[in-house]
Amino acid sequence: MDLWYLYEWIDIKSILIFLCVFLLLGDYIKNKAPKNFPPGPWSLPIIGDLHHIDNSKIHLQFTKFAERYGNIFSFRLFGPRIVVLNGYNLVKEVYIKQGDNLADRPVLPLFYEIVGDKGLILSSGYKWKHQRRFALSTLRNFGLGKKSLEPSINVECGFLNEAISNEQGRPFDPRLLLNNAVSNVICVLVFGNRFDYSDHHFQTLLKNISEAVYLEGSICNQLYNMFPWLMERLPGPHKTIITLWRKVTDFVREKVNEHRVDYDPSNPRDYIDCFLTEMEKLKDDTAAGFDVENLCICSLDLFVAGTETTSTTLYWGLLYMIKYPEIQAKVQEEIDAVVGGSRQPSVSDRDNMPYTNAVIHEIQRMGNIAPINLARSTSEDTQIGNYSIPKGTMVTSNLTSVLFDESEWETPHSFNPGHFLDAEGKFRRRDAFLPFSLGKRVCLGEQLARMELFLFFSSLLQRFTFSPPAGVEPSLDYKMGGTHCPKPFKLCAVPR
Repeated sequence: MDLWYLYEWIDIKSILIFLCVFLLLGDYIKNKAPKNFPPGPWSLPIIGDLHHIDNSKIHLQFTKFAERYGNIFSFRLFGPRIVVLNGYNLVKEVYIKQGDNLADRPVLPLFYEIVGDKGLILSSGYKWKHQRRFALSTLRNFGLGKKSLEPSINVECGFLNEAISNEQGRPFDPRLLLNNAVSNVICVLVFGNRFDYSDHHFQTLLKNISEAVYLEGSICNQLYNMFPWLMERLPGPHKTIITLWRKVTDFVREKVNEHRVDYDPSNPRDYIDCFLTEMEKLKDDTAAGFDVENLCICSLDLFVAGTETTSTTLYWGLLYMIKYPEIQAKVQEEIDAVVGGSRQPSVSDRDNMPYTNAVIHEIQRMGNIAPINLARSTSEDTQIGNYSIPKGTMVTSNLTSVLFDESEWETPHSFNPGHFLDAEGKFRRRDAFLPFSLGKRVCLGEQLARMELFLFFSSLLQRFTFSPPAGVEPSLDYKMGGTHCPKPFKLCAVPR
């Protein structure tokens, strides 16, 4: 009798109310801001600050949050609070002076599902230090940051120019051609070969990478990181992200397996061969990560990072050139005066081409392709400013607040190559120019990217004049995903 009475009293409604209260209380206890933690917007249970944030403009909203809460603030989306650093001075101070405390990466379930704790981008600690050191030394041996790599890039410039010439001045979207050209440079270093622009399989692979990077900015990505046990059972963009990255990883794994078949330790051809040699040397040090699976993920990181970021910057570059034809004309005038038309531009010309160099830097600043730096994680309790940041807290920097810092740039919201020119027209470096971030996690491929941007950009403007299709006004509209990228556009390339 008592059991029947209890059954009637505990109805479905009561159970649901209990579960809701339990979830809300659990979320509050788990994600409650620690004592003396950076302030931030008022968060709701479970969803955090979702009601405050438009994911497509999150980098701009962070700047507004900083105006309200200060240059160190916190926010949350479906999970623990994240600390955000704003402004050049603060980002520099924290990433340089406390770099050791902020060298780790947080464990995010979606990316852990794809690559685990492997690779160069998402690994931490002992393994990451060994892998980064090895990658830098190996790529330098193959010419990274040296003049010996220039001929390889110039060859690719020739192929790219030829492919653009084949468009015969008709309107076309240059995105895929730029992706393929830039990707080929890192492919030669990592895989030992380039891929023709007519290779449809490789073209599909590049499209998969671009789509996956864009989808990484979706809310479903955040939901997966909060509720992996639920989201892995539901359809959505997160499923597409996993599928696309697995296709790219399968491609890289196939390349690794091909290398293992004809590998000659006395004649290393590329990064993969050198890694295979290192596997033999350090086979007893399993913590260093020199195994076949980590080779696949490290190669994947180099391949993707060496493709997407530089090609997106060049995509912005061509958009700005058709938007500002007077700047394009000044670049071409300098190229004609310094290089002429009988040879390709060389890195050695850069010092004599201050205006072109300034334009490339301004493209990087305004293009702002990584507006929110990849999150880092505190490896121990840390003090940032007046705030206490517990061990394991995610910390990121709003690079938009650095590249558009009104105390560092004369006209931060205008495309102005003069930011990088002194009163005499000579190139000048700017401390607040940090598109590659800084500190322990500074972009590994910075030197390669700088060389590629100069050679590809100057080669393109030496050969062609770019303009919008007749009757079309160029738009600087963007789409925000894992990177800040122009919306697709078409242009016309007329041989000079």
